[in-house]
Amino acid sequence: QVQLVESGGGLVQTGGSLRLSCAAPAVISKNYATGWFRQAPGKEREFVAAISWSGTTSYSDSVQGRFTISRDNAKNTVDLQMNNLKPEDTAVYYCAGRQGTLVRTSVNEYSYWGHGTQVTVSS
Repeated sequence: QVQLVESGGGLVQTGGSLRLSCAAPAVISKNYATGWFRQAPGKEREFVAAISWSGTTSYSDSVQGRFTISRDNAKNTVDLQMNNLKPEDTAVYYCAGRQGTLVRTSVNEYSYWGHGTQVTVSS
């Protein structure tokens, strides 16, 4: 089973920054899109950002302008730069992958998942 691996979570104060990274195995072929989702305690998993193989991006309204998603296809990695963090950004962040050229925002559209990394923003 294909497994993605997240890294870079941690504890930060309000207004601070963190950079998450997602590594995908080489067995995933070209033309796959990668998304970041998050899940806070007691809430459903929600879309954060996604990027296609060619670099098309999509962001949720709550992170637009603060978060930036990028990818390095040679290294099979996707990063999520998170700036101006707020306490409501606190959640477990998951990296997800799907075959296809389009970015999607639904959890059900993604086939590959990581185990998640905790992001905590203190007030």
